[in-house]
This record gives sequence, structure tokens and C-alpha cells, in this order.
Amino acid sequence: SSRVLWTLAVTQLQATSQHRKMAKRFIPLLDRVLVEKILPPQKTIGGIILPETSSQKLNEGVVISVGPGARTRDGNVIPPSVSAGQKVLLPEYGGNVVKLDGKEYQLFRDEDILGILKD
Repeated sequence: SSRVLWTLAVTQLQATSQHRKMAKRFIPLLDRVLVEKILPPQKTIGGIILPETSSQKLNEGVVISVGPGARTRDGNVIPPSVSAGQKVLLPEYGGNVVKLDGKEYQLFRDEDILGILKD
């Protein structure tokens, strides 16, 4: 039983990392940032399934890929303030939904990201 659960967990991690690799091939233009939203847990540690109404909305995500940056009128590049792999705080609304290989991601402008979350 525990071996089956462990196998399922490993399979999910492999699928998630495979989706991220596919999404990293997508390079946003200018100052746009591709983010994978972090979903709230569906189960408690004890295995109790939580209804959707009880789970709070998380405005956190992981940066998957980042564009080269915005350009000034002089043609200079303003580098983005986030980089791939960082955990970020997102606005409650905004961003464009992008589907890559059947998985949903959000595309934000660099200036719309509220901050970087450190563990």
C-alpha cells in the first residue's frame, strides 16, 4: 500500500517536471513572465479530501520562463526582476491563461508580479 502511494507520488513528480521542461521551451517576449500557479492542497495530511469551497485561493506561483526584458525609448534593455524557478506572489486578477501541452499557465508582465517569496 505505501509502495503504491510512493510510486504514484514519483509518477506525479515526473509528469510535473516533464510539463515544466516543455513549458521552458516557450520563451515569453519582452517583459512577460510565464508562471505556474500553485494550487491549494486537495487533501489534508491525514488523507481527508477537502471540498473546493473550504480551500482558500493561493496567489502564489513558480516562474517557469522569463522574457529578455522591456526596452526603453533609447533601445536599452531593462532586465526582468524575476528569474526562472523563483516563487512569486501574484495579483488576485490579471494575467493571460496559456495552455501548453494540456497544462494551464499564466502569463504576466514583470511589473504585475507583486513580489518574490523566499522560503
